[in-house]
Amino acid sequence: MKPITVTLIVNEQPRTITTEPNRTLLYALRDDLGLYGAKDACGGEGECGACTVILDGEPVNSCLVLAGQADGCHVETIEGLAAGGQLHPLQRAFVETGAVQCGFCTPGAILAAKALLDRLPDPTDDQIREALSGNLCRCTGYTKMIAAVRRAAEDMSHVR
Repeated sequence: MKPITVTLIVNEQPRTITTEPNRTLLYALRDDLGLYGAKDACGGEGECGACTVILDGEPVNSCLVLAGQADGCHVETIEGLAAGGQLHPLQRAFVETGAVQCGFCTPGAILAAKALLDRLPDPTDDQIREALSGNLCRCTGYTKMIAAVRRAAEDMSHVR
């Protein structure tokens, strides 16, 4: 296969890569750009959410998106959330509530929650559950994650 050139805006920085046409966005981020926050936990089946990134404002399983499909798109990864040495309110809330256990699913869950809060600043618990429903966690259950999203929404409401 002939390599393709893909230009992305990753965490607000333009990035151009040359990659194989069958490479997923997940592996373009990991292997071509060195961004390891998105994980492959389901073998590219799109079932676990560990590879969640925000693509043009929407949470997606990056294992199901070809890198070429994301050409010209904005991609947010967990590596782009902390700014100026400060954790994003969601990252801080996940730590403070104990929603981080082994950490494998955490980046995807945080990005799914961020996409929710970006469009709905004061979600209900049911809306939070729905937003996190594509992110499987084997360690925490979801009670602490829901509490973390609620706490972050409250913290972020003071910043707006």
